[in-house]
Amino acid sequence: MEYINTQYLLDKRPKGMPTDECWRIHEEKITSLEKNEILIEVKYLSIDPYMRGRMNEGVSYASPAKLGEPMTGETAGVIVESRSNLFKIGDKVCVHKGWQTYIKVKDTDLALLRVPDNDHPLSLYLGTLGMPGRTAYFGLNRVAKPKQGDTLVVSAASGAVGSVVGQLGKIYGCHVVGIAGGTEKCAYVKDNLKFDECVDYKAGNLDEDLKKACPKGIDIYFENVGGAVTKAIAPLLNKKARVPVCGFISKYNENDMLNTETPFHVLGNLNPKPKHRFFVVHEWMDEFEAATKVLSNYVSEGSILYRETKTKGFVNAPQALRDVLSGKNFGKQIIEI
Repeated sequence: MEYINTQYLLDKRPKGMPTDECWRIHEEKITSLEKNEILIEVKYLSIDPYMRGRMNEGVSYASPAKLGEPMTGETAGVIVESRSNLFKIGDKVCVHKGWQTYIKVKDTDLALLRVPDNDHPLSLYLGTLGMPGRTAYFGLNRVAKPKQGDTLVVSAASGAVGSVVGQLGKIYGCHVVGIAGGTEKCAYVKDNLKFDECVDYKAGNLDEDLKKACPKGIDIYFENVGGAVTKAIAPLLNKKARVPVCGFISKYNENDMLNTETPFHVLGNLNPKPKHRFFVVHEWMDEFEAATKVLSNYVSEGSILYRETKTKGFVNAPQALRDVLSGKNFGKQIIEI
């Protein structure tokens, strides 16, 4: 056996929006497997906002990506060689081992997840049935704890996480208001995903439009964006409001994150303070399989719809990340290798 693995290595840490010079392409030969190892041919690479934070050296909830190593990321692929009793050739898996086209890994590695054998497309296990979908599921159910009749507002509503949050909210009987950028994304959120309202933050009337969409105030705000959106949300939050903080993409390219205004500053200055906290999906790692099953059933029955932006070609990963950080993608951004 001989396979050529192409990797994108992190070469330097960015200032602002990451340029192509932040990465370099490296090729390595894979010629053998040890006992209990498998070799995965990567079919899809997930591109997610959190990747920008991992490129920084500073303090964060997860350790930074290391210079000279593959850029952080999750992939989905098919096993092409196996010396394992747990996996056979042809099995589909997801693995969190960075931007590379072949991945050699031990069959018990915690970064490895088996993909169920069903009719769903493999790429969906990097989106609605993968980390973004589980992030939506646990952030809403475990942190926000929605009740029927709650007004739920979700920013980045057409994105991989936000679209699932809002659709789950509708299933749970909430009044769901999305926030998205541009008429096309807002139309998709309202007409296709069936949110009750969708506010276009690019239209220039964010404060007024939000007030109109939330006549009873806001019980849950699912935070993905930060910045001006959080400031517009803040005065509308009801007593006992809950704010799961998934991320704040509008600030990810700031040079000095420690001195940047985040949702925690905005929410922390309110009186009374809403219940709010940052969360990461891995807090519920032991429940991943069960959550994926629930989401899979919703997709099968048509209660949860999804949209993907598939970009062909591994070499396009850096541009795809810039597209995600600037809101140019629609739905879940995937690189098709």
